[in-house]
Amino acid sequence: MKTVTFHNGTTVPALGMGTWNMGDSASRRHDEISSIRAGLDAGISVVDTAEMYGSGRSETLVGEAIRGVRDDVYLVSKVLPSNASRQGMRKACEASLKRLGTDYLDLYLLHWQGSVPLEETIAGFDDLVAAGLIRSWGVSNFDTDGMREIAGISASTPCAANQVLYSLDYRGVEFDLLARDRKAGIVTMAYSPLGQGGDLLRAPVLRQIARRHTTSLGPATTAQIALAWVLRQENVLAIPKAGSPRHQGENIAAQEITLTRDDLARIDEAIAPPRRKEPLAMI
Repeated sequence: MKTVTFHNGTTVPALGMGTWNMGDSASRRHDEISSIRAGLDAGISVVDTAEMYGSGRSETLVGEAIRGVRDDVYLVSKVLPSNASRQGMRKACEASLKRLGTDYLDLYLLHWQGSVPLEETIAGFDDLVAAGLIRSWGVSNFDTDGMREIAGISASTPCAANQVLYSLDYRGVEFDLLARDRKAGIVTMAYSPLGQGGDLLRAPVLRQIARRHTTSLGPATTAQIALAWVLRQENVLAIPKAGSPRHQGENIAAQEITLTRDDLARIDEAIAPPRRKEPLAMI
């Protein structure tokens, strides 16, 4: 199992679990909880959520899923920019902790940059670390300019992660952001690594490559190829969502795939890497 290591020395699997849009449907609740538990049973310890997801419903679902096994989880949540003042962060964090049924977060992220000065938000993160409510902090949807701004702000603890949209659909961060964060010791968390809307997973190049690979579950799928492509990157932690144990198992099995040089060359030919700086993609 490939891993990534944070500033504080904590090492986690490079495959985690995202929970965007989970907790919104009572009919899917059992499968979603079972999916998270199946991932934890397989050693996939990172669970990512946010106060914004379902207005807290995702955090409540995650809290139920990790009950009794909290110590085995690397738990990540995110604060909305509107709550990212020094005082507002404490209130928001405590509300997230209550929904999650825990007394600390392993990692707390600013969901995206808003109107609150970053100096104040980072001071708020430092306060939460000092209070024992979070163990580390980071950001989400920050491009190179934002990361340079963070680097210039004095903090008691360093920025640990930058969560960004990264998949074969959205390769712009390869131009400079991935390397910049890696050099700074900041882990890149890739959200939506399987793309959006399913168009990517119907790409002919992925179908061709999938036919050349197998996993313990059988012939590889295009989704597994797309995920393996993200997982191959150094210092990248992918957090795909899996709404069922079956889907979770497929994501886990993607770790068995090693793409060849020829595979990667075929992908680059069909879905070209960025040749110039692009605006940071967000969804």
